[in-house]
Amino acid sequence: MTTAPPLRLAILTVVRNDRAGLIDTHDSLQGQLGPQVAWLVADGGSTDGTAEWLADHTDLPVWWRSAPDRGLYEAMNDGLDAARRCGFSHVLFLNAGDRLAAADSAIRLLQATGRHPGAALFYGDALERQSDGRILLKRARSHRWAPFGMFTHHQAMIYSVPALSGVRFDPAFRIAADYAFTLAALGRGPAVRLRWPVCLFASGGLSQRDAATGRCEQEAIRRMQLGQSPVCATAVSALQRVALAVRHHFPTAYAKLRFRCPET
Repeated sequence: MTTAPPLRLAILTVVRNDRAGLIDTHDSLQGQLGPQVAWLVADGGSTDGTAEWLADHTDLPVWWRSAPDRGLYEAMNDGLDAARRCGFSHVLFLNAGDRLAAADSAIRLLQATGRHPGAALFYGDALERQSDGRILLKRARSHRWAPFGMFTHHQAMIYSVPALSGVRFDPAFRIAADYAFTLAALGRGPAVRLRWPVCLFASGGLSQRDAATGRCEQEAIRRMQLGQSPVCATAVSALQRVALAVRHHFPTAYAKLRFRCPET
């Protein structure tokens, strides 16, 4: 009988030419790393001093590499492969500039995974910094909303490594490979909703800068992995466009619908 690996959480950070963001992510991990929680970093051959910073702090990540790659998802696959080799039971992807939401986030995540050893996916809420400097809470939707798109930020999802044996990010998708990866995880076992914020999300990433491409990729993924009909998949994409338009043109109304003050 195969025994489950001991509970160990790998926090995987992907970075390219964002030394300040990498340091910000590291700062949020201080006091949370140890035998059960480790940091892994995949740098895509940065030229802004990121690699030099990593070389000067080799005691921080248990694994890191700095080399040119074909983009975000190849780097995430490299980090995931390293986590598998090192025997981690769970992984959280926290990209450069993202932070853990609180000083006890890692231990709470470990406790949650211990309470639900058969779960393939854990997900929680996210904090988002607004343009005016406020930090607001964006509650996760139920994972049953997955056919309509991502139900929380990818940085607020924790995956079981054994449950995802053989699953990788598909680099054919430039923006939405994390959506395909998450759908695969949902097909491998139960999902557990965490009722607290996991991350402080750094806005301005690729998915926000090129939302149109992301929607097209998600539509293709829904048709491929969920078997949605072309009409249904296109209708979901149309709903996503409406939501994005509301956020862009009516930010105050959108904020009232989707955000809360963290203390609530």
